[in-house]
Amino acid sequence: MREMESNEELVALKGVPESEVFGTAGQNTNGAMVELEEVVLAQDYSHFSKGDFVDLLQSLAHQPDLKKTDAVLREVKHHFDELLDLERSEALKKFIDEGGSPDDFEFRPSQQDIAFDANYKLLRDRKAEHHRNQEEAKNENLQKKNLLLEELRALVDGEDNKHSFDKFKEVQQKWKAIGGVPSAQVRPLWASYHALVDRFYDNRNIYFELKELDRKKNLEAKIELCVRAEKLALNDKIGEAVRELNELHEEYKHVGPVARDEQDAVWERFKKASDAVYHRRDAFVANLNQELTKNLDQKVQVIAEVAEYTSFQSDRIKEWNQKTSQIIALQKKWEIIGAVPRAKAKDINKKFWSSFKAFFSNKGTFFKKLDESRQQNLELKKGLIQQAEALKSNIDWDKTANELKALQAKWKDIGPVPEKLRESVFAEFKAACDYFFEQRRVKFEEADKEQADSLLKKEAICSELERMVAEKTGTLGQLRELQRSFHAIGFVPRQSVNSIKARFTIAMDKFMGSLEQVSQEDKDKAMLEIQLENLKSDPDASHKLHTREQALRKKIAKSENDLATLKNNLEFFARSKSKNADELRADVNAKIEASTQELVQLKRQLKLLKAAM
Repeated sequence: MREMESNEELVALKGVPESEVFGTAGQNTNGAMVELEEVVLAQDYSHFSKGDFVDLLQSLAHQPDLKKTDAVLREVKHHFDELLDLERSEALKKFIDEGGSPDDFEFRPSQQDIAFDANYKLLRDRKAEHHRNQEEAKNENLQKKNLLLEELRALVDGEDNKHSFDKFKEVQQKWKAIGGVPSAQVRPLWASYHALVDRFYDNRNIYFELKELDRKKNLEAKIELCVRAEKLALNDKIGEAVRELNELHEEYKHVGPVARDEQDAVWERFKKASDAVYHRRDAFVANLNQELTKNLDQKVQVIAEVAEYTSFQSDRIKEWNQKTSQIIALQKKWEIIGAVPRAKAKDINKKFWSSFKAFFSNKGTFFKKLDESRQQNLELKKGLIQQAEALKSNIDWDKTANELKALQAKWKDIGPVPEKLRESVFAEFKAACDYFFEQRRVKFEEADKEQADSLLKKEAICSELERMVAEKTGTLGQLRELQRSFHAIGFVPRQSVNSIKARFTIAMDKFMGSLEQVSQEDKDKAMLEIQLENLKSDPDASHKLHTREQALRKKIAKSENDLATLKNNLEFFARSKSKNADELRADVNAKIEASTQELVQLKRQLKLLKAAM
């Protein structure tokens, strides 16, 4: 009785189509197709920059799995195109805002755009070449298997001998070793192969024992495959388990027939082990879908939060920075959430990144205006630097110091400049100011030393005057000489001006009082000459001498008027016969004498003053 050992017979026995017994990757025994690789490989590329995409494509050049490479290429292409479209739109808007015509706009790709296209084309070409090579290999395999079918047909139609079965097994091994063939030829090729195998066994009863032995070995091989399939149900990496199971199905397909009474049991065992893996795969996908849906709900909430930032406006950098930190935190929250159902990914990514980019577009507009303002401030501060440079060598210390201080006040009022230039422009301005104030400090230190020396010299003169007063040994000539030396010395420290001047004046007065042998007239003359000498050394000497002259002339006029009045009164008393007329005349004569002496002194002072002028 002929045994049913072909795949067609096995399928007919179980009522399961052959394509689902020996299916492709990811198929289960119930015909359901789940793209597990796509689920496992799903990744959120929405936050990638163009540079990230270029790096990703370059890394794919080393990826041996072309199926994974093709899945990634399909996913990233539209993300990159969205970034490119956004750049093109922004560039066109900027071109139009700057006065350009849309018809004249030309968008030039960046180096990253060129690199992406080159790598993308390279990977697509590699895939196409791989497929061409695969098709060529399948065609070659088809030719090889057709040749083996001819050999098998010759064995089936030939005579039985001790070598025919060995030759038959050799043909089977070669058939198993040959790879895939074009899909259109798979079913007819397998049908022809199994039909010839069945004919070979049916026509060679003489080798039945060998056939039974071979089927026993085939049973052992299939049982081993069942054991391996049963272990896969314990593999935590479900994707890896499914891939290995598909490989086991491929091996099971190439194992020869087993005894008819064993074939149902071994197939049921293998199918049961396969179903266990597929059930785990289905549960994994179901859980994954629940997780993806949960992630979707969370991302929808984040989208609502980010949308609130699109209308934010402020004129304060601190507030923009605060909002930036908050929206970046939302971006990190978005990225941590994970993947979402593929059908929803593009839509929610677009919503999130549209709001995200809208915020940063508004921020960019704010900082653009801020940069313009800071650039204006920079020009103003450069003007202050030029003024400070022009003043820094001026030795009009007080005036220049005041002007530089005014520039420093303006500097503070202007406001900030571009951050990268803030320190350099300030350093330049400060250097000019510091140069002047350092020169002034050095000059003032020198002046302070000179003034200290001058004070010592003036104190020595005062001490000399005080010594001569104590010893009563001085003369008017010595007084005049000491007075000229005193005023020729120069400035003393500000805090000592009044005290040294008062000491010198007191010493002169005492010196003058100690000159008993000198007449009062000579003393007065000497004092006047000393006073005039003091006035001549004053920076405002001309004005003070003129004022002194006017005061003397007023005193002289008053003295002359008083003297005339006294003389008129004297004539009146001369005609009077009252008993006290003589006493009054004596008093008036005394006043006339005093006024006359005063007038002489005033005129002498005026004469000396005019000589000094």
